Amino acid sequence: MGRCKRRKCARAGAASCRLRLAGSVWIDAEPPGRQNQTNERVCKKRGSRCGGNSLSESFIEFRSAKSVLSPRSVALVGASERGRWPRDIYTSSTELGFEGPFYLINPKQTEIYGKPAYPSLRDTPGPVEHAIIIVPAPAIMDVLADAHASGVKSATIYAGGMGDGDSPASIERGERLRNFIARTGMRIAGPNCMGAFSFREKLFAYPNRLVSAMPGGSVACVFQSGGTLQFFMRTGGIRGLRFSYGISSGNEIDLDLADYLNYLVDDEATRQIVLFIEGIRRPDAFMAAAGRALVCGKTILAIKTGATSASASAAASHTGAIAGDYQSYLAMCDRYGIVNCQTLDDLVETTLAFQNGRKPKGPRVGWVTTSGGTVDLLYDYVDAQKTPLGAFTQETIDKLKPYMQEGINPKNPLDSGIPSTIRNAADQCAIVAADPNIDMIVWANQLPARSDMWAEQECLRAMRDATDKPVLGCSRMSYQLGPDALDVQERAGIPFLQRLPETCRALNALWFHAERVGKAPAIAPVTGPSDLLASNLDAKLAQFQLHGPRARIVADARSAAEAAAHEIGFPVVLKVRSPDISHKTEANGVALDLRSQADVLAAAHAIAASAQAAVPGARIEGYLVQEMAQGVEVAIGVHEDPLYGPVLVIGAGGVLVELMHDVEVILLPTSTEEIERRLSRLKLDKLLTGFRGRPNADRDALIQATLSLSQFYLNHRAAIAGIEINPLMVAQKTAGVCAVDVRVVWREQNIQNQNPKGKP
Repeated sequence: MGRCKRRKCARAGAASCRLRLAGSVWIDAEPPGRQNQTNERVCKKRGSRCGGNSLSESFIEFRSAKSVLSPRSVALVGASERGRWPRDIYTSSTELGFEGPFYLINPKQTEIYGKPAYPSLRDTPGPVEHAIIIVPAPAIMDVLADAHASGVKSATIYAGGMGDGDSPASIERGERLRNFIARTGMRIAGPNCMGAFSFREKLFAYPNRLVSAMPGGSVACVFQSGGTLQFFMRTGGIRGLRFSYGISSGNEIDLDLADYLNYLVDDEATRQIVLFIEGIRRPDAFMAAAGRALVCGKTILAIKTGATSASASAAASHTGAIAGDYQSYLAMCDRYGIVNCQTLDDLVETTLAFQNGRKPKGPRVGWVTTSGGTVDLLYDYVDAQKTPLGAFTQETIDKLKPYMQEGINPKNPLDSGIPSTIRNAADQCAIVAADPNIDMIVWANQLPARSDMWAEQECLRAMRDATDKPVLGCSRMSYQLGPDALDVQERAGIPFLQRLPETCRALNALWFHAERVGKAPAIAPVTGPSDLLASNLDAKLAQFQLHGPRARIVADARSAAEAAAHEIGFPVVLKVRSPDISHKTEANGVALDLRSQADVLAAAHAIAASAQAAVPGARIEGYLVQEMAQGVEVAIGVHEDPLYGPVLVIGAGGVLVELMHDVEVILLPTSTEEIERRLSRLKLDKLLTGFRGRPNADRDALIQATLSLSQFYLNHRAAIAGIEINPLMVAQKTAGVCAVDVRVVWREQNIQNQNPKGKP
C-alpha cells in the first residue's frame, strides 16, 4: 500500500482517504487548480515503462461524473406540460424519492406540473448543481451561459446537432461547446444522449418510467447506444438484475466511457459494470480505469459493435491486416479481464451469472440434469464452447448411486431422472459441489410459474450456503417467467440462466475473470532510441536467436544456379527481388524445392516473368537463393495498434495466414505462459502436436521465438512500426525454428534506413 503523496492520512487505503493507491494508479479526487475543477488525475506506476525501475508519473486525466450522477440539486430546463421526456424525468424522480431541490425552467410558464417554474437558471431560489437540458440544439449555448453564470457544475444535453453529422451548423455548435467546456470546466453529459438512471440517488434523468421503478442493486450500465440501454435494463430487470446506474453516454463531447468507468470503479454500491461499446475515444484512459477495476475486483462485461471492420492503418503487413481493430480490442479485453459477450442475450445471462458474487477456483463444471436429452446436448455444447467437465471421483459416484435408476453409473453431466422432490435435487447438487474435481455447479431446471410448486426452496439456499463454489441454475431454452419466479430465485439464492450455450459461455466467463482478478495488468514499456538499421537487422535478430536459412542475394539467373550448387546445396527456394512487390507469393515470385542447377535457371526466368505480369512495370533487381527449410509454417508478427498499443499476432503461416484466419492477438508485453495458453486455442496447434502421424514440431522453440520477436519489437519500436516473420518454419521437436521470410515496416522518421530492395 502506498502512502498519501499530498498529505498524511491516518487511514491510508480507507474509503475516506481522498488520495489512495488503487492497484497501480494514484487517484486524486479533487486536485487543486481551476475554479469549478471537477477532473481527476491518474498517475500510473509504470516501472520499466521508463526503461528502468523508476516511478514515472504519466498522468491520465479523468473528468468526474459525480455531479451528473449524484447531484444535490437539479434543474430541468425545457420542462413543459406537453413534453413526455421532461414529464417522465420529473415525475419519476420526485415520486420515487429524489431528496434534493428539483427546479423547473421554462421562460413562458410560471407553473408546470402544479409546481413553480422559473424563467432561467439565473432565477432559481437556490443553487443548482446539475442541469437537465431538454431544448433544441440552437438554444443550448444560451442555456449553458446561464448555467455557468449561476454556478452549475454539470449539465446533460439531450439534443443532437451539437458537433455530430456533416451539417455546418452542427459542426459550429460542437466547436462552441468544446470551447465552452475548456473555458469553464463545466462537465457535460452527451450531447445526443438519453440521460441516466441513478437508483441510489433516486434521480431518473432517463425518460423511462418502467425502468425507473425497478429496485436498485449493484450492476451499473454505460451504453453508447441510448435506445439499447432501456431494453437491456428492462430485460435484465425482468430476469432479476438489479442496477445501481444506467448511463447513456451519447456523443461524449466531454464525459466519455473512460470517465464513467473510472467513476463506477470507486462507487461502493457497484460490483459489476456493463458496457455497450461503439468506439473507445481514449484507449489509454479506458485501460487505466479497466486496470483499476481488475485490481479491486470489479467485473466489467461488454459488448462491442464493429467485429467485421478491419483496421486500415494496420494493413501494412499480413498479420496487421488480420488483427484488425476488433481482434486488438479482444486482446485488450483478455489482458484487462473484460468479459466480452457475443450478443445482448449473452450479456444478460453472463451478468446474471456474475451477480452470484462468487469466483470459481478452476474451470471445471459439474452438471446435474433431469434429462438424457439435455445430457446429449450438453456434450455438444461444452465441446463447442470449450467448457471443461470435471470427472466425478469414486466417492461422488458412490454417493450419487442411491439417487439413480438401477444399473446406471453416475457421470458428468449427470442424468438423475426427474427428482421426486426439490430436496432430492438439492442433495444431488450438494454431492457434486463437494467433489474436488468440480469448480462450478449447474442444476438444469427452470424457475416455476408459482412459488408453491417448489415447496422446499430453502433446501436450495442451504445447498448453496454449504459451498463456496458458484452455483447456478439453467434451462434448456428460453421461457417467460411466471409472476412468482423472481421471488423463488431470490429465496433460493441461485441465478437461473436460460439456454445451454449461453450458460456455457457464462461459466467460461466466470473462470476467465477469476484467473485475472486482483492482478495489475502488464503495461508495455516505453523504450529509448533504437540503433536498428536495415544493414544491421540480421545481426540484431540473431542476438534474439532469430535466425534465417542460409541465403545469398544474386543479380541474375546464372549466379542463382551457381550459388545453389556450390554454397547452399540443394534443394533451394528461389525468390524474385523487387522494390515494387511486397508479397512475392501473390505475384508468383517464389519457386520451391528446386533440386538442380537446371531447375534454378528455369525457375528464375519463370518467376521474373510471372512477377512482372502480376505487377506491370515492377523492377526486377535479382534473386534471393535460400536453403529449403522444412516444418510447420507459422506466422508471427508485431505491430503498433493505433488504439491499444503494441500487439503480437500468431497464427497459421504461409499462404494460410489470411485464408484460415487462425490467429491469436496478444497485447504486449507478454510471457511464455500467455503465449502457451493462446497457442493452445489455435487449430495450428494440432499441426504442431503431430497431426495425422506427422512428427511433433518444436513447440517450445516456437514459443521462445515468439517471445523473442515480441521483445525485439519492444526494444526497437522507436525505429520500426511493425515486423513479421512469415513463414517461421517450425522443425521437428528439438530441431528449432527458422525465420524464412522477415518483413519490416519502418517508421516514417526512419524510412531512410529501410532496405530499398525489401527484406527477403
